[in-house]
Amino acid sequence: MRKVFLGNTGIEISPVGLGCMGFTHAYGDPIPEKEAADKIRKAYDIGYTFFDTAQRYTGIWPDGTIAYNETVVGEALKEIRDQVVIATKCGISMVNGMRTLDSRPETIKNSLDDSLLRLQTDYVDLYYLHSMDEHTDIEQVAYTMKELYEQGKIRAWGISQCDEKALRKAHAVFPVSAVQLRYSMMARWEERIFPACKELGITFVAFSPMANGFLTGKYDGRTVNGSTSKADFRTMMPQFTEEGYQANKELLNYLGELANEKQATMAQISLAWMENKDIDIVPIPGSTKLERLEENFNSSRIIMTTEEVQSIDQILDRIANGPVFGKR
Repeated sequence: MRKVFLGNTGIEISPVGLGCMGFTHAYGDPIPEKEAADKIRKAYDIGYTFFDTAQRYTGIWPDGTIAYNETVVGEALKEIRDQVVIATKCGISMVNGMRTLDSRPETIKNSLDDSLLRLQTDYVDLYYLHSMDEHTDIEQVAYTMKELYEQGKIRAWGISQCDEKALRKAHAVFPVSAVQLRYSMMARWEERIFPACKELGITFVAFSPMANGFLTGKYDGRTVNGSTSKADFRTMMPQFTEEGYQANKELLNYLGELANEKQATMAQISLAWMENKDIDIVPIPGSTKLERLEENFNSSRIIMTTEEVQSIDQILDRIANGPVFGKR
């Protein structure tokens, strides 16, 4: 199994991380807190050491209180804190029901203090700016992160959803260890930042690496959109419509053929394809099912040659790409 590190920090992480968002946010109603914490803890037993959460990943418990994802993650990992790498994020909050971007220094510092309390720890291994704030210079964010690093509150920092220009500006002030961007066989536009990541020694963390589950091959045009949960964001994603399914069927068929050749699942091929590229890419798929957690993690055992990866890329270039959520 390959070794992966966060940028040039020397902090080793598992080659597949666990995106914990779905336990409380975006994929339906929150999982009961104890059940969610138990599953996250069992992910560690499977081999995961890299866990991704965020201040923003919240839902509503049945009693009407806020379901903080960080609280669940902190409870799950508190007894093995020194054996895991926790990533969380700041810069996005909800104010009066509205999504607000705020990356001012005082906001970042206050957000981190709140996250540390919820995570039951006195430091965060990787602290991301969740999204760019057009009113705050990225250099100012970098200076703030440098200050938090010097205080021992964070071990490394990263940026989610940024472009190369912002990345280089930030890195020049205080080295960035990771970028987190949407990336999958259906969402390849962020490959334009790969050269900069390789040059600067920055780890690329891929969120939605299976196009929000679509590339598992387990959904058709009716499966998700029949959901009655208002908390399941997939009901608003174009790949899960009947039209989206039909438009992407050629890709699904090709992915199925690759899976048969490698005696793997479609999900595992989706992940192994990016894990075997010539750049450090760490996918962070999310699931609340233990069998899926194990399946996803075992993708890191699938070896693809450079020629195989290049051949897949060439075929993906030719395949008609249907609608996918987040397309830019």
